[in-house]
Amino acid sequence: MAGSETMAAGETAAVSPDGPVAMTERAARRIAKVLNGEPEGTLLRISVEGGGCSGFQYKFDFDTAREDDDFILARGDAVVAIDAVSLQFLDGAEIDFVDDLIGQSFQINNPNATAACGCGTSFSV
Repeated sequence: MAGSETMAAGETAAVSPDGPVAMTERAARRIAKVLNGEPEGTLLRISVEGGGCSGFQYKFDFDTAREDDDFILARGDAVVAIDAVSLQFLDGAEIDFVDDLIGQSFQINNPNATAACGCGTSFSV
C-alpha cells in the first residue's frame, strides 16, 4: 500500500495526511492535547460498530496496540488508528472537532452516510 512505513514493532501501517480519511487542524490539536495526558505510544482508535439509532455508530477509544491492517492518520502529535473494516465505512470522511454552544465533540463528516441520527454519533449507509 502506498504511504506505508514500518512501525517500531515491525508492524506495517499506512501513514498519510492525504489518505482515505482526513483530519482537520482543530481535530489534530484536540487529539494531541488529549493524548498528551496518556502513556507514550497511545493513539486514538476510531472504529465503526453496529448499533445506534441509525444502524452504525462511531466508537472512540485510546489504544497502545497497532494492528498490521490499521490505517494510521498522523498530523503533528495527533495519531489516529482505523481498522481495515471500519476504513471501508469511513473512506472519504473527515474527522473534525467542534466547540459550540451545544458542547465540545469530535464529529465525523462522512460522505458514505445516507442518514444520521440527531446526535451525530450513528449513521446508515
